[in-house]
Amino acid sequence: MTLSRRSLFKYVGAGTAALTSVPVLAQEKSPKNPYLPEVWDENYDVVVVGGGGAGMAAALLASQNGAKPVIIERLPFAGGNTMAAQGQINAADPVRQPKQNIEDSPAKHAAQTLAAGDFRGDPARVKVLCDNAYSVITWLEGLGMEFKPTVHQMFGGLYPRAHSPAVPKGIGYTGVLSKALKERNVPFKLGYSVVEIYREQPWSGDVIGVKLQNSKGHTLNIKANKAVVLAAGGFSGNQYLRELHDPRTAGLGTDNLPGHTGDVMLAANRIGGYLVGMDFIQSTPGAPAGKKLKIILNTNVDGSIYVDKRGNRIVDEGARRDVIRDAVLGTPERYAYTVVDNNQYNSYNSAVHDAVERGIAIDEAWTAPTIKELAKKMGVDPEGLQKTIDRYNNVLIKNKEDPDFHKAPRNLTRKIAQGPFWACYTGMTVHHTMGGLNTNTKAQVLDATGTPIPRLYAAGEITGGIHATNRVGGNALLDVFVFGRIAGENAAKESSR
Repeated sequence: MTLSRRSLFKYVGAGTAALTSVPVLAQEKSPKNPYLPEVWDENYDVVVVGGGGAGMAAALLASQNGAKPVIIERLPFAGGNTMAAQGQINAADPVRQPKQNIEDSPAKHAAQTLAAGDFRGDPARVKVLCDNAYSVITWLEGLGMEFKPTVHQMFGGLYPRAHSPAVPKGIGYTGVLSKALKERNVPFKLGYSVVEIYREQPWSGDVIGVKLQNSKGHTLNIKANKAVVLAAGGFSGNQYLRELHDPRTAGLGTDNLPGHTGDVMLAANRIGGYLVGMDFIQSTPGAPAGKKLKIILNTNVDGSIYVDKRGNRIVDEGARRDVIRDAVLGTPERYAYTVVDNNQYNSYNSAVHDAVERGIAIDEAWTAPTIKELAKKMGVDPEGLQKTIDRYNNVLIKNKEDPDFHKAPRNLTRKIAQGPFWACYTGMTVHHTMGGLNTNTKAQVLDATGTPIPRLYAAGEITGGIHATNRVGGNALLDVFVFGRIAGENAAKESSR
């Protein structure tokens, strides 16, 4: 007899059912359904897994649409990676961009996003992402979020449409969302990890709820009357999983908060959620191996350069993030340096300044009145760095043309000329995992056949198939809020069981 893959799963499921129906396990499982708990400890309409930006947005929209949500967070505090993000968010902006003579549109944003991912992203979801970008900006502003009055091209952003928060990093986002959730009395369960997702049958039927466990081994079974939303982030903190899919990440650290281990993604996979793009893993500048601090001086690409230990410039600073990664890791030392002048340095916020000051104290960042003095402190060839700076200022900036690495003319506007000068190490750290659960435009989790798993949604970095091979800088927070809102609203509209 020949068995299809689908039939095989059916037989395996039947075998599992037989095993779990023995008396020893009957005390823990309902006699009506051996795959579900006999007793639910708590129940809510919408169970949101993950307390970062995507989860907070999903819970807020669920509450605003009449549901009773709860947020589950494995860390002892809410905010997740959103709180630690650099903070820039992309949107074609009909208000700010025209004032800066920048032509843009959602269609242009979508086209650039697809091209940056080597056309392996889902065009339908990318369109939703970019069409809803400006409405996310105004929604956040309605919650009390403040953005600076101009946009810029951020590192890896490829075009000047990045909005910077008035409050440094991602604290502004989590602050306004926390306030809104508190006003609606949305509860958080902190310090609990999701270890299993309950479905009616292992590979079929509705998603019913989740099993939680804290660091002391205490477990809770939480029922979802309407739906479960997964927003637990990626797997950058899972060294085995990321090196399995991309061996080039071996030896690299991560700049993300603890907890991004992919456990929730794998729990969804065990009940049929299909994983896509797992080998697409992004690295961004951070501390080289053996160094302590992640110091960022490259956020604005028009006034910073990357150089190697010989003082030579190594890449177009406005290039794709994977191109910059390969250039940095391609140096003999596997790290480089970022150099800026005082005008660029002063354009950065207090969080950057604090990091640089801490770096100077431990010889991981440097400042000096002249380029040659700076180079000596950095351990870089002084003549080589001076030659590079002179060429950058007097040839590339003057002619608005980069024959070396083809930096766009719009990013050749600022000389590195005003002392004192500043520099820091630029190594590579694992930053974003583009792979994860396959979803559709409604944020529903899909199985291997492309069929939605009933009552299961996902948003943010736990999903795959949007950014494809390479994520555009500034699109992560956008993804978080666009699909977090969609997931929360659609989850709330499910019928109650």
